[in-house]
Amino acid sequence: MATIRVQSEDFDAAAEVDALIAGRRDVGAVVTFVGLCRDEGGRLAALELEHYPGMAEEEIGRVVAEAEARWPLMGAAVIHRSGRIAPGERIVFVATASAHRAAAFAAADFLMDYLKTRAPFWKKEHPADSGAGGWVAAKDDDDRAAERWAR
Repeated sequence: MATIRVQSEDFDAAAEVDALIAGRRDVGAVVTFVGLCRDEGGRLAALELEHYPGMAEEEIGRVVAEAEARWPLMGAAVIHRSGRIAPGERIVFVATASAHRAAAFAAADFLMDYLKTRAPFWKKEHPADSGAGGWVAAKDDDDRAAERWAR
């Protein structure tokens, strides 16, 4: 069973890994990724993330199910924050557990590529100079990264 949450509050990555593998003695690898908010060279005061509650979790669940179908995972966790996030704060957590590292690494990479391109989140930048912020456009690099997983 995968853990999927969208929340405004921060998360504890170590506690999430402990929960993912609790009582398991057959897990040989856990790969984690924690995405952080950057300050973009000092110009960003905060990033605001919006989502459609329910829809975002459902789409993340579809992507996790696809990862579970592709690799022999023993567990997966995806936590994505929403709301206003300051530089240095955590935005996203992905963890995959498997008997072997190759599957765990590939699945975590896959999940992040698809979170960047398919999960329904919208990002708005709030500049440090109090100027007008703006919505962040999708990046071609993210789309190209996700294309490598197309069957």
